[in-house]
Parts: sequence; C-alpha cells; structure tokens
Amino acid sequence: MTSRLLLVRHGETEWHAENRYAGVTDVALTPRGLDQAAELGAWAGRGGVDAVACSPLGRARRTAGPAAAALGVTPEVLDGLREVDFGWGEGRTIEEMAREDPDAVRRFREDADSGAFPGSEPVGLAAARATEALRDLARRHPGGRVLVVAHNTLLRIALCDLLGLPLGRYRHAFPRLDNAALTEIEIRGGATALRSLNVPTTLAPAPAPPSRAAGD
Repeated sequence: MTSRLLLVRHGETEWHAENRYAGVTDVALTPRGLDQAAELGAWAGRGGVDAVACSPLGRARRTAGPAAAALGVTPEVLDGLREVDFGWGEGRTIEEMAREDPDAVRRFREDADSGAFPGSEPVGLAAARATEALRDLARRHPGGRVLVVAHNTLLRIALCDLLGLPLGRYRHAFPRLDNAALTEIEIRGGATALRSLNVPTTLAPAPAPPSRAAGD
C-alpha cells in the first residue's frame, strides 16, 4: 500500500539572515518563521493530512505545532529527523570558513560526503537514520498522509538516499528546500516516487489521495 509523506523544512530562523549553518544548535524562529508555521497549520487544517511528525529540535517542533493543533493530533517527535551536526561548520558561514580553510570548503562544495566538514556527522549515517525514520512512518501509516517537519540538509540527504542518488551530491541535486514549503514523496514498499518539490503552502492544494498501483 502506498503512503504519502509531505516533507517540510522548518520556518525561518534567526541565523537565516547571515546564512549560518544550524545543525544541532537550537536556533529560534524569527517572526517570519512563526508566520510560516501558522500558514502551514492553516494549510494542514484544510484536510487530507492524517498525522504529523517532526524533529526533536525546537525550530521544527514549533513549526509543526500549528499543523498538529489544526488536526487535533499530537506530533510524533522522532530523533532520526534531527538535523545533521555540522562539526567545524556549526554556527558559521561559508565565507568565514573559506577565509580560514579554503581547501576544506572547496572539498565540501565538490562532494558533501567525502568532503564533509571536520567533526561533522557522516552523511551516510545521517541518511540511514533519516531514511529509516521516514520508511517507518510510511509503514505505520499505510495509505495515509503524514506531514513531516525537519531540516534542510537532512531532508535533502534523505531524498537522495530514497531516490537512489549519490549522497555526496545532495547540494547539487536539491540546491535548497525553502522554509515551510512542501515536498511530496510516495513510498510503496522499497520504492519511492517524488511527487512535487518546494511548493509554497499558498499554492499547494489540499493533499489528494496517494496513487494506487495495480493490485493495491
């Protein structure tokens, strides 16, 4: 049976203006980020969503809150959905890192797996925990639609893993997930299909039923 996951990056945070890497640091949402969370909640309240899951980090939980309230459900908080730890890059901008070690930044830009920042969580480990969390949600909500609020890097890595793309190319395959925009995937057994990418809630219709293959 096919399940649909609606993947959402949390709302804008206080580090967005300077484009700082926020991994394990629990950065607060900006007023705009709070508005984005409210808009996501209004969209979810129009129907078609069965459950809400989110990362344990505050920015994701705060973004998921209005949607869960609109649906009258309790968000499932999953540790596997937490953002990647960026190690040396945590809390810094690319420009700051490039001034200190331009070769490290060059390697990261060429391949974010083999050239990951020193001290950061390995991309393969992040992919494994994120993919398992998403597949588990699909298994536990057969035929359902789950809103999943997590993080920019983690979700891009997971998309690459689920779709069979090289993990180190996640920045090239998916340059950016916009805050509070919807990316829809369908999971049926071991197969994953990408239905849409980066759709603002202001343009997204209420979710349609998951597609059904012959034999469903």
